[in-house]
Amino acid sequence: MTDNKTRNRFSWFRRHKVWTAIFVLVLLGLAAWGIKTWYSNYQATKYQDSLDSFYTTPNPLPPGKPGQIIRSEPLGTNPPNGTGYRVMYYTQLPNGTLAVSSGMIFVPSAPAPAEGRKIVAWAHGTVGLGDNCAPSRQQNPTSAISTWIGDMMSRNYVVTATDYTGLGTAGEPYYLVGESEARDVLNSVRAAQGLLSSSASNNYALFGHSQGGHAVLWATQLAGSYAPELRLVATAAGAPAAELPALLQEQYSTGAAWAIGPIVSASWPNYYSGLSNQEVVSSAGLRNYQRLAYRCLVDETANILIRSAIKQPYYKSDPVREPDWYNAANNQVPQAPPPSVPTLIAQGLTDNVVLPNTTALLIQQYCNKNSNISTMWLGQTGHLQLALIAGPTIAEWLQARFEGQPTQSTCTQPLPLNPASIPATP
Repeated sequence: MTDNKTRNRFSWFRRHKVWTAIFVLVLLGLAAWGIKTWYSNYQATKYQDSLDSFYTTPNPLPPGKPGQIIRSEPLGTNPPNGTGYRVMYYTQLPNGTLAVSSGMIFVPSAPAPAEGRKIVAWAHGTVGLGDNCAPSRQQNPTSAISTWIGDMMSRNYVVTATDYTGLGTAGEPYYLVGESEARDVLNSVRAAQGLLSSSASNNYALFGHSQGGHAVLWATQLAGSYAPELRLVATAAGAPAAELPALLQEQYSTGAAWAIGPIVSASWPNYYSGLSNQEVVSSAGLRNYQRLAYRCLVDETANILIRSAIKQPYYKSDPVREPDWYNAANNQVPQAPPPSVPTLIAQGLTDNVVLPNTTALLIQQYCNKNSNISTMWLGQTGHLQLALIAGPTIAEWLQARFEGQPTQSTCTQPLPLNPASIPATP
């Protein structure tokens, strides 16, 4: 009897040995993945901790002026043909209060020309509001500009890259608040002039993507009044989150709302008194938005996809149908650039974040105001790839503007798609 039982057990294992082996391999794989994830998180935390002393904001804040560098150090990552620096500098909040922003400044290796180096101020896209999301705090801080930063260095341009107020350093975030973003960008140009090794001149251009596109268009609007001592030569905006009422109206019921909505919910009510998330955000959104807003967007991809797959809405209703939210969004649409500032707008036709028809609306509006607009429409190009793909061409376009070459406006050319509709005033 015992022998039969033993034989049956061995027979069962022989019949199921393949499945047993697969089960063991799966367990080992999960264990290995868990250890790898834990170690990666440990290393990331250790790296962030090592930067804390640099990013700690002086308290109280000593006297200073916008654009003045508080501290700087080698970035530890150098682009081709240049050297990177991590900086903390003074900027200003929309109410004029002195604040700080961190960022990066890249200086070419070649000798500076007698007239000084031209400056390109870069403004990054949405990354999340957590301090560890700031581009200058990343272990690979040039990943979002890798296709064109070396080109800028070889052209002997200084490149600045603000993190924005409240991202990486102490302070409230001002996400998609144009006046704050614009001051951070313009003060990064002043900071470049204060970095002794930069030999930076007064001539500068702006380049931004997504949130950064919004930032540089606002900086173009405010440049003359806020930084009159500087000479803005040109602006390039890639997939700019600019026509915000139309964009919110088209995206509020999509999965993209889970990427951008929490960050807007954490930022705008701090800037617009009386703006209520309860008016427009779903119960699931209200429970989660603070946690999601302060995580890095790159870490939330799976969460966004899952919520999108189960069709869980972030907004319970169209935000721009509520007067307060409509007014907030409408107030953040950057005005048309003056004709004296050539402006290039690049957009991917398969972008599902900043929708191409909203950029078409922006271009239409700007052309109607006689802005000097050039456009670059890229087929089969999504949102995240836009700046990396368009960057080398934009570098060439900016050089032509620095050299004083005239631009050929594309306002007489037909748009590749119908512009979005302007939402009605509620």
